[in-house]
Formats: sequence, C-alpha cells, structure tokens
Amino acid sequence: MVSNSDKILVAGATGGVGQLVVAKLLAKDLSVRALSRTKSKAESMFDRRVEIIEGDIRHANTLARVTNGVSYIICCTGTTAFPSLRWDFANLFQPANSPAAVDAEGVKNLVAAAPQDLKRFVFVSSCGVLRKDEFPYNILNAFGVLDAKLKGEEAIASAGLPYTIIRPARLIDGPYTSYDLNTLLRAKTDGQKAVKIASGDRFNGETSRIDVANACVEALFNDRTINRDFSIINSGDREHPTQWSELFAIL
Repeated sequence: MVSNSDKILVAGATGGVGQLVVAKLLAKDLSVRALSRTKSKAESMFDRRVEIIEGDIRHANTLARVTNGVSYIICCTGTTAFPSLRWDFANLFQPANSPAAVDAEGVKNLVAAAPQDLKRFVFVSSCGVLRKDEFPYNILNAFGVLDAKLKGEEAIASAGLPYTIIRPARLIDGPYTSYDLNTLLRAKTDGQKAVKIASGDRFNGETSRIDVANACVEALFNDRTINRDFSIINSGDREHPTQWSELFAIL
C-alpha cells in the first residue's frame, strides 16, 4: 500500500486524466513526480508543488532518470483516436504522435524503464480493447487506437511487475487543460452519476475523467486491484459517496 515516503510517477501528467490524477495524489499529501514533454507547462499547471522531469515515453533514452527511485507509475498518456494535428504528420506515413507511437511503443518503453522493485504500474487503457470487431469499437479502432492500447496492456502484463489496468468508456468531464491546480482540486462534477466497475472489458457508455483519476489513485490503496484489469463507467444517480473498497471487492 502506498505511503508518504513513496514517489509516484505520473506519465501524461498534463493531459485530461493525468492532471486530475496529480491533483488527487496531492490532496492525499503524496509525493508526485510529473513526466511532461514540456517542463514549463507542468510548472505553471501544478504551481511547483510536484517534482517535474522533462521526458517523452516515445523516446526510451529520456526515461532512465525519469523512473529512477519511483515506487509507483500511473500512466495516463494518450493521443486522439482519429488523425488530427496532435498526431504530428512531419512524417506522413509514420506520424510521431499516433496511437501506435504513444499507446504501444511509448508504453513499452516506459515498462522497460520501470524499476524492478516497482510496487505497481497503473495504466489507463480503454473499453473495447477486447471487442474491437464490435460496434461502436470497430469504428473507434479505425486508425488502430484500441490495437495500440492492447499492445500497451500486453507489455505491462508480461513484464512481471504488479499492475492495474483501468478501462474507461467514452470520457466525459473535462479535460480541464486551461484550469489551475486549485480549480482541479475543487472540481465537483464527480458525484452526479454512480460508478460501476467490472472485471475484464464489459461496459458501454461513458466515464467521468474525474472518476478515472479517482480509480487510479484509490487502486494504490487496495491490494484487490493488483494484477487486475477492469472496466469503469458512470451509470445511474449517485446517492452516496463512492466506496472504492466495496467496488474493488468484486475483483
């Protein structure tokens, strides 16, 4: 179980889920190291309350010092499912920031750089990775995003490290990329719908980014999530605060 002496690396820390993960970890007074391609962006977002190291999971040679001394890794990296400017088409036939580059090769690089005594590798994947031929996931996977996510999952599961794989459905709430840390910590859009989880890849629907971040952080405190993969969605009204220990008990 995570303690205040553990260093937690958040990859993709300035992204839609990653920045919420950082905020949730800081709310629990945990020690955070943020991996960002642009150090200045992370510094302004997190008000210098976290250790920031500039690096890029697409480039293995940037990761050795990033992972040195960390006890946990939470990987929230990703790119768009369909071709966009974010893919970086400097090379038309091999975009530098495609799902294959980020979610497959990038995650493999991060796994390879992880310390052998790592206590947990938490990975934000996607619903549909095991149902790529079914609607609507066959459309979502038209440019290989689910193929890439699954390759990332396989690299993690085969590495011999303790892991937790979280598969959200279509993401809602945010991203809060223009907000500062204090706004993130006050975000109240979670609490509107109940959280459901299930082992494997079983749900359709939508998932709050805030609840994905909550799941990433709460999983560190629950041994039932070790070497497990599960889907998470929001469904129905939330009548009571989410009891993560009860949800994780079904795993």
